[in-house]
Amino acid sequence: MLTAIALLVVRLVVGLAMAAHGAQKAFGWFGGYGLKGTGGFFESLGFRPGTVFAALAAAGEIGGGLLTAAGLLGPVGPALIVLVMIVAAGVAHFRNGFFAQNQGYELNAMYIALALVLAFVGFGSLSLDSALGLTTLFTGSVNAIVIAAGIVFGFVNLGLRHTAPAAQQSEVLQGG
Repeated sequence: MLTAIALLVVRLVVGLAMAAHGAQKAFGWFGGYGLKGTGGFFESLGFRPGTVFAALAAAGEIGGGLLTAAGLLGPVGPALIVLVMIVAAGVAHFRNGFFAQNQGYELNAMYIALALVLAFVGFGSLSLDSALGLTTLFTGSVNAIVIAAGIVFGFVNLGLRHTAPAAQQSEVLQGG
């Protein structure tokens, strides 16, 4: 029972914190900038259209966070967390080194590590998966495939980014 309680605490902390990050992006809650402000920031990072990418990031954070907190659908929530954290680390944090005090990828790494633990250890007996009898659906192979998909989509998302500044891209498009 202690393991189930520990997994519940980890799920709630990781899942609800991730969902709160998504709510900052989507709704401007908890001091966030909402879709418009976050979309503008995403544009400055090379994601165009910024509002679409901001909405997708918010959906991944909210969906992944709530699924993880509830302990529902096995590795799907953790895979979404891994996906968005790969993008965040790759775009905004990796170049700053490891430590969060320097805007590094420390927090991203922690979210990824905890999501991987939850994906492969499972959510425990105090989860919706357990209550609904879904735990047998999530074998090691299924979990690995779902997590691998999250990793691949994270790197694909990074590949969709336009790395040249918007003004420079506009000149190229206009033949300048």
